[in-house]
Amino acid sequence: MAREIRIGIVASRFNDFITDPLLKNAVTALRQKGVKQSHIEVVRVPGAFEIPIVAKKLALSNRFDSILCLGAIIRGETPHFDFLSAEVSRGIGQVSLEVGIPVIHGVLTTNTVEQAIERSDSKRKNRGEETALCALEMATLIKVFK
Repeated sequence: MAREIRIGIVASRFNDFITDPLLKNAVTALRQKGVKQSHIEVVRVPGAFEIPIVAKKLALSNRFDSILCLGAIIRGETPHFDFLSAEVSRGIGQVSLEVGIPVIHGVLTTNTVEQAIERSDSKRKNRGEETALCALEMATLIKVFK
């Protein structure tokens, strides 16, 4: 069934030293599970805040069974982290409920750069792979209800 699943991926360019490995790990995991390369579409956005609007556009296109959102928000010296992470999370959840397809939250929210690197490293926690597998599982599950 994975061969027929179509996945849209929205990935932030900001903090690309984190988001590029997340994206690579996600695509690799999808391909290893049998998703065709031609069924994976990646759209890059400037930062995490822009992820929900593009995720919604992809979801409304009716071309995808699931949308995967990848980014990295790292705590700094101002409250910007708190506002940004809350709004991005809310937006991603809202898109999924409004459009009716799985929109998976793969935006890292970490206190330090080191934590973000650890979570994007394919040899460690590999959140890119985890969220891709979640997107695939949810897409497959939702197809059962159609």
